[in-house]
Amino acid sequence: MKAVVIHAARDLRVEEREPEKVGPGQVEVAIEAGGICGSDLHYFNHGGFGTVRIREPMILGHEIAGTIKATGAGVSGLAVGDRVAVSPSRPCNACGYCLRGMQNQCVNMRFYGSAMPMPHIQGAFRQRLVAEQWQCHRVGAGISINEAAFAEPFAVTLHAVARAGSLLGKRVLVTGCGPIGALTIIAARAHGAREIVATDVMDAVLKKAEQVGADRTINVANVPEQLGAYAADKGYFDVHFEASGNERAIRSGLDVLKPRGVLLQLGLGGDISIPQNTVVAKEIEVRGTFRFHEEFGLAVDLINRRAVDMKPLLTGSYGLDDVQTAFELAGDRSRSMKVQLSF
Repeated sequence: MKAVVIHAARDLRVEEREPEKVGPGQVEVAIEAGGICGSDLHYFNHGGFGTVRIREPMILGHEIAGTIKATGAGVSGLAVGDRVAVSPSRPCNACGYCLRGMQNQCVNMRFYGSAMPMPHIQGAFRQRLVAEQWQCHRVGAGISINEAAFAEPFAVTLHAVARAGSLLGKRVLVTGCGPIGALTIIAARAHGAREIVATDVMDAVLKKAEQVGADRTINVANVPEQLGAYAADKGYFDVHFEASGNERAIRSGLDVLKPRGVLLQLGLGGDISIPQNTVVAKEIEVRGTFRFHEEFGLAVDLINRRAVDMKPLLTGSYGLDDVQTAFELAGDRSRSMKVQLSF
């Protein structure tokens, strides 16, 4: 089978790999669509992120969907021909965190396409993938395989919404309108947000934010005063979803959060400084959010029922012969939102 393998920064290759064999409780999936994620781009452009570095060739990818081609002994509820979205999250379900229902914090996590451990955990950008039955969620009739491949990043934002608490009737600020920021808008609206304001520094992504449900968008590079106006009377927003990882976005969000508001950090960045006096005086709650677990099934259900629409976020799909072009496009925020590979 063919697989998309990263060897070092800017050294991406399509290689032949031996497919795995299906075991008990497992299914073989012909991967048909795979979304290029921010972490894939970090490996492609920089060879890793933070202290995580590529130390051996690794198959990339974890936003995937396809069709079951074979089933192992004991598999029930799934059959050859079923289209499925595959969760890349494989917790051990035996460590202390898993046993407390915190599988996203599993100390023995096997997440597709991760260079954190050595040997690396191979990813899912391949023509055939053997997965556990419980990782696979059936895709509904009439749902395209490209829409189904959005389940993983959408699950990330559904977990963020869960970490924020009830959004019913709340005023929400989203800073950073890349794929995760845009999907956060969709998730927040689905969970009852009363008003959603989105900010970014690029008009192209702000247009997408409007398409998927933002009530107002602000280009903070051009008109930062429009966001600053929300700081009156100690703030306006109940919840701030910060999806850019930018220190300036965090600081401006703290200015416009109401007292006892929640800052929910999705975006990854380096070390930053924040105004602690503002956090203390306004009694702001700062919360992190990391991956997901049970939210993956919810993501697939919402997509299947067309309660949400992923289609505006798909920039295009590229075959393996154009994998370099696909990664270059995915890294250009002025021209793309979500780029997928076709296998």
